[in-house]
Amino acid sequence: MKVNIDPILVELGPIRVSWYGLMYVFGFFASYLLVRYQMKKKDFDISKLDVENLYFYLILGLMVGARLGYVLFYDLKMYLADPLEAFAIWHGGMSFHGGLIGVFIVEILFSWKNKKSFWRIADLIIVTAPIGLGLGRIGNFINGELYGRVTQIPWGMIFPKGGSLPRHPSQLYESALEGGVLFLILWLLKDKKLPTGGLLAIFLSLYGVFRFFVEFFREPDAQLGFIMGPFTMGQVLSSFMIIGGIFLFIYLNRK
Repeated sequence: MKVNIDPILVELGPIRVSWYGLMYVFGFFASYLLVRYQMKKKDFDISKLDVENLYFYLILGLMVGARLGYVLFYDLKMYLADPLEAFAIWHGGMSFHGGLIGVFIVEILFSWKNKKSFWRIADLIIVTAPIGLGLGRIGNFINGELYGRVTQIPWGMIFPKGGSLPRHPSQLYESALEGGVLFLILWLLKDKKLPTGGLLAIFLSLYGVFRFFVEFFREPDAQLGFIMGPFTMGQVLSSFMIIGGIFLFIYLNRK
């Protein structure tokens, strides 16, 4: 099966609306609505205006962090040779792990400035994060990027940038696991008796597990390849998430 979907949804002169950009919009909008829904069900002393301001800065933190994360983790040598290319985000290159760090920094600053509990806010938002992750991977699929390794499975797909051989649609695997399954787990756990910050810890570990698994089917980044035996950069970074999430949950539970 060939995958050849036009990544541009609408083009009117200089105005271009891409599927990938639209996925970001849908993801943040869905997250905002579900956060507001949770606030009505629970006792959160955060105003609607505060939440709107927080989401504005979360978007900035995600975009800046994702770009810097890609520069640092995936292709630092190239960007050191041409620093201005780091600003050319339209050329692609965003890192989830970098985006996550950017979001954490924004939440920490917001919590400190407004004298709110970082852990409570993190739990409130992280439940909805898999929606954006799942939609983002669908955007990657439409763009024909971040495809999987060559395979002979019946559902293998031929991507325009991936040569003539069928490959794993690893973007859809990630969308299902990191998006659908992870959201379902967190949504079912959000009202359970867990330590404050526990949902964040569970997210870190489960995302790390799902990402580590899918990376075995995903084509490694061309400029990096495998960096530790059979493992990729995504698996190395996800390993830190798994370990960090486990230790964080133990710490919060004891606290």
